[in-house]
Amino acid sequence: MSLQKQIMDKMKEAMKAKDTVALQALRAVKSAFLLAKTETGVQEELSEEQEMKIIQKQVKQRRDSAAIFIEQNRQDLADPELAELKVLEQFLPEPLTEEEIEGVVISTIDHIGASGMKDMGKVMGIVSKELAGKAEGKTISALVKKNLM
Repeated sequence: MSLQKQIMDKMKEAMKAKDTVALQALRAVKSAFLLAKTETGVQEELSEEQEMKIIQKQVKQRRDSAAIFIEQNRQDLADPELAELKVLEQFLPEPLTEEEIEGVVISTIDHIGASGMKDMGKVMGIVSKELAGKAEGKTISALVKKNLM
């Protein structure tokens, strides 16, 4: 089942349950899907990879907003963002542990023969593509730097 169909089903459930937080988060994702479809100008369906990127972007926005609100001691604004984040995270694959990510980074470094920080872009590109949706870019970047030094 495509992510769009899953989100529509969850929206129906949220409407029946009168879950406004879930409904708001799911509507935002649905809106982002529609926007992405119209940007391309093609009436074709979005690929699963495109759908995943849109959801990841929505999750990142919620996470960043919540962090800013918490930093400014505005827990009243952070709570709804964190609640929406939990709703959206159910559509993402299970995140990898730091050890698993490091294993992929090390094997990629060995595979392409990276020998220093000048090769960071190459390594980041390969690892980011391989771990799309399973690891945050910030974590990948820190582990690549650590292993290239």
